[in-house]
Amino acid sequence: MDVSTDPRPAAPLTHKETRLIVLGVLLPVFMGSIDQTILASALPSIGRDLGEAANLPWLVTAYLLASTAVIPLYGKLADIRGRRFSLRIAIAGYLIGSLICLLAPSMLTLIFGRALQVLGGGGLTALSVVILGDIAAPKERARYYAYFSATYTTAGATGPVLGGFLAEQVHWSAIFWLNIPLALLAFVVTETLLRKLPRHERPHRLDVIGALLIVLASLSFMLGLTLGGVRYPWASLPVIGLFSVALIMGTAFVLRLLTAPEPLIPIAILRNPVVCWTVIANAFGWGSIIGLNIFLPMYLQSAMGLSPTYAGASLIVMMVALNLSAGVGSFIVGRVQRYKIIPLVMLLVAIGAVLTLAGRVEHIGILWFELLLILIGLGFGQLPSVTSVTLQNAVPRHQLGISVATMNFSRNLLSTMLVSMFGVLVLSGSALPDVQARALYAPEAFERVFFATAGCLIIAFIALFMIEEKPLRSDLHDGPV
Repeated sequence: MDVSTDPRPAAPLTHKETRLIVLGVLLPVFMGSIDQTILASALPSIGRDLGEAANLPWLVTAYLLASTAVIPLYGKLADIRGRRFSLRIAIAGYLIGSLICLLAPSMLTLIFGRALQVLGGGGLTALSVVILGDIAAPKERARYYAYFSATYTTAGATGPVLGGFLAEQVHWSAIFWLNIPLALLAFVVTETLLRKLPRHERPHRLDVIGALLIVLASLSFMLGLTLGGVRYPWASLPVIGLFSVALIMGTAFVLRLLTAPEPLIPIAILRNPVVCWTVIANAFGWGSIIGLNIFLPMYLQSAMGLSPTYAGASLIVMMVALNLSAGVGSFIVGRVQRYKIIPLVMLLVAIGAVLTLAGRVEHIGILWFELLLILIGLGFGQLPSVTSVTLQNAVPRHQLGISVATMNFSRNLLSTMLVSMFGVLVLSGSALPDVQARALYAPEAFERVFFATAGCLIIAFIALFMIEEKPLRSDLHDGPV
């Protein structure tokens, strides 16, 4: 059947039906979100077990890099074949990748498994947000997005706790065993609760070439960052060669965006200033938080001597504060005209807290540390909902899938780069002579990471300030305000 010519009419949904669909996609959101951070506290254990601590950041960057490429493809696929079909593909890929990871005998195999895992997992969160756009008008979408935000941030913050506990009390491979029942349950839940999901398919082309170009460009750039100054001098032929490949592939990717009939990231969408600034704010904001979720547990284990479990547990206060702030922000967005003011003020609070953490990185007590995490969570919490609703309010329905995918693509690409660069800062900032030791025990090196995080949040603040506050639509008609 040609779904582009035989879509099911979008019958109005009741509040109960809408809520059931939202509940149906929360598990995929949780699965896709927790995998970004669950290895953070387990990284030292994996490094000791497999003996390749210097390559630990690749377990995170491989996941983020692969998701960067596939998220826009999932957005297009969802617009072509429907949301349920795309979600099935995502869950299946997630399951297969998890099986490879839990059986991995070496670091190389584990990195490959993580990359394969995200070929499915990369679509879980993005497709769920697209589904929300199908069932709720922008003005009402914020209150439902509170569920997404709470699930996303809860998964991100509990990931280090759960990962640290499993690595310490069981084995790090138990992290991937956990994914098997979750994936199977997600199949059952989504198939049961998404039957009344409206259909809005339209014909599109998948830009696989564009996806390959951005992967090659990003991979070459991150390899250059990882090897430069550690295994090879910065001016050595291998490092210069990798950066040259990154430049060539990056240029080819830009040319592809300008010339392809349907590029991976539609330039026409980014020409909309509201979309452009929204994407920048979301990417730099989430990139900062993802970086903190990954490197804070490593900092706590090296600076304060905490165990993997307690290092992960210390981030719970940030999760609680972030969820509280996100819930309040989602409630406010649809009920006020000037919906940017409070998120802007709160973002300044987060920036101040991160700068304070950077300034006291070598001599901070646990109570002050927890207080700063609370302020970071409260300050950032309102940014995701306001950027998501603003983006979806600015594009027509038939471009909703690729628009959300564009935002998630930008967020993951920047997060991938930040995690890689933060890893370089940690290694280069250590005074310890051994590379493997530096990867695990370098507390003073995290000062640079936290200052860089504050800089990213400042960019997010500027972008949020530049977004035009257009009235939020109160219906589901096909077109932006």
